[in-house]
Amino acid sequence: MGTQFTAIWIALLLSFPVVLSARDDGLMRIGLKKKKLDQLGRRVVPGSVNFIPKEEGGGASKPAATKKYYNLGETEADIVALKNYLDAQYYGEIAIGTPPQTFTVIFDTGSSNLWVPSSKCYFSLACYFHSKYKSSASTTYVKNGTSAAIQYGTGSISGFFSQDSVEVGDLVVKNQGFIEATKEPGVTFLASKFDGILGLGFQEISVGNAVPVWYNMVNQGLVKEKVFSFWLNRNVEGEEGGEIVFGGVDPNHYKGEHTYVPVTHKGYWQFDMGDLLIGTETTGLCAGGCKAIADSGTSLLAGPTTVITQINNAIGASGIVSEECKTVVAQYGKIILEMLVAQAQPRKVCSQISFCTFDGTQGVSMNIESVVEESSDKSSDGLHDAMCTACEMMVVWMENRLRLNDTEDQILDYVNDLCDRLPSPNGESAVECSSLSSMPSISFEIGGKLFELSPEQVWQFCSEYLLCSSYCIKKFSYFISFNLIKLEGSWLIARVDLSIEI
Repeated sequence: MGTQFTAIWIALLLSFPVVLSARDDGLMRIGLKKKKLDQLGRRVVPGSVNFIPKEEGGGASKPAATKKYYNLGETEADIVALKNYLDAQYYGEIAIGTPPQTFTVIFDTGSSNLWVPSSKCYFSLACYFHSKYKSSASTTYVKNGTSAAIQYGTGSISGFFSQDSVEVGDLVVKNQGFIEATKEPGVTFLASKFDGILGLGFQEISVGNAVPVWYNMVNQGLVKEKVFSFWLNRNVEGEEGGEIVFGGVDPNHYKGEHTYVPVTHKGYWQFDMGDLLIGTETTGLCAGGCKAIADSGTSLLAGPTTVITQINNAIGASGIVSEECKTVVAQYGKIILEMLVAQAQPRKVCSQISFCTFDGTQGVSMNIESVVEESSDKSSDGLHDAMCTACEMMVVWMENRLRLNDTEDQILDYVNDLCDRLPSPNGESAVECSSLSSMPSISFEIGGKLFELSPEQVWQFCSEYLLCSSYCIKKFSYFISFNLIKLEGSWLIARVDLSIEI
């Protein structure tokens, strides 16, 4: 599989827009641009995770491991400048072939393949709006021809493998396998600011078992340290959108010490996340731990509907009215609450009243081995699944309010209100912009520390990108919900600065 990775660490550096200073430090910088991408849809990758809080001393009391990073100047590294589009998508330039043919790509930790449009792409409109690789123009091209296809959350590409030199910043990766895309159906990539995607994931999830570019950088001795890192500039008006560093990190773009937690699932940048707080109150579902994956290729935070609904309620966001949810409250709310007060096993409540066909070991509040594993033993009937899901969410909500010593009437009223705050199938919600100052913050517990998002950060697109002045649409900001049972209890974390040490 190329390089044997013995220890892997991800540093999610909650960013500061610090001015980049140009220095002769021997490191490779790649500039990034921002461009809005799909809500979900890329696969991701394993090792250990690292965060930096915005203000020192703001974390929880549990200790967290720290580790020194390789700074610019301490080792040779390659830095590529990134450009940005709407503070949502970051992309930079690479070149393929001899002489070099230039392409803009997303540097994506959620996938492992490199692909660009092919000159042999004749019938996809997207190919006519982007740079195309012409193998006959390269003296270092080596034919492969093996067919390949990649399906994303929305959108797909297909084509065939080729081999050539790939230039990333000042580094030249020789004999790199990549996909020449001959089909880009639909409109997903039609209006994108980037030509292709450069995956930074593991070979285990690489289509065709192709060796990723990062592996070859290490194997060919192009970087002295097995570290790559991102800095993402939040200021869309800034001259620089950010940078990706291969072989080190840039101390100009973070403050404080890194906090590490292990990556828990091989093949994915997946780690254990602790509680999620709305203001100072727990949401309950993740109090015992949740799974999360870090993806540099998406612009949203996606989480369990159970928690997103509570966030909607706390900030006054409108959602959709769930009749299944209200039916469960009206007909079974008191029964469920009585069972919980009687200390029945929460995981089995919904099966005991016949809403769920399994024994309660795989529901929304259970231990989930992987965010990509299929949940089994669930009914395939749509209505039954909807009622089961509503019951499971209600159990989590009621447990949480019982911890706060709410009365029966308070709990039932609260749960009934939450039924009006469920996210729509597309994930969007609306909130009054004038109420931003009174909204609570949202905090994630990672590695024993709290990382806080202020209301302005969560809803930062309101004043910048929406034509309306009275409402902000959450679809364009941080949070969407997973509407699949198998992903309940799991999070997709994005739009954070990221360093990865392998």
